[in-house]
Amino acid sequence: MEDAQVVAALIRRCVAGDAAAWEDIVRQYHRRIYNICYRFAGSTDEAEDLTQDVFIKMYKTLSTYDLERGAFMTWVTTITRNLLVDHFRKGKYDRITDSLDTPVSEHEDAMPLSEHIEDKNPAPDAQVQRHETSATVHQALQKLSPELREAVILRDLQDMDYREIATVLKVPEGTVKSRINRGRAELARLLQRTYRQVM
Repeated sequence: MEDAQVVAALIRRCVAGDAAAWEDIVRQYHRRIYNICYRFAGSTDEAEDLTQDVFIKMYKTLSTYDLERGAFMTWVTTITRNLLVDHFRKGKYDRITDSLDTPVSEHEDAMPLSEHIEDKNPAPDAQVQRHETSATVHQALQKLSPELREAVILRDLQDMDYREIATVLKVPEGTVKSRINRGRAELARLLQRTYRQVM
């Protein structure tokens, strides 16, 4: 959880022109923003470009953030989501779901679905297995509709609560819960089908 007073002080310093404060904001939020962008774009290059765009937009609008209206992470996620929606609406991609052939990134931050459980004596094929599992889940995630995918990403990968997601997506909490449940069920169905094919 973010400490609202610390974040507010950081934002005030940044708006006042403190470059170190901006670097702190970038360092603290880069991973989460990149993860959201990667899960939507499906490629590391696009995710990096989109992440840069989000930070540019954040920097330009930082003075408009209002502490009273909600958590900074909710504001950041809303900016990220709006930029992604605008980006994909401009037609740079035929469809968000057409990124199935995109290789999964080797970048550690791009694979939040695979749990990084530290094992003192890992089996030699453990890393390969984890990579394959992450790739399979990522491909299945790309097949979900954008509405279901964004709800699942924000809940299960970004650990946002239902209220925060409702704020970001501008829909009622009931709609958020419905999308998450439908998204999880669809993801499970896709993964089951994939695993049946490889068995």
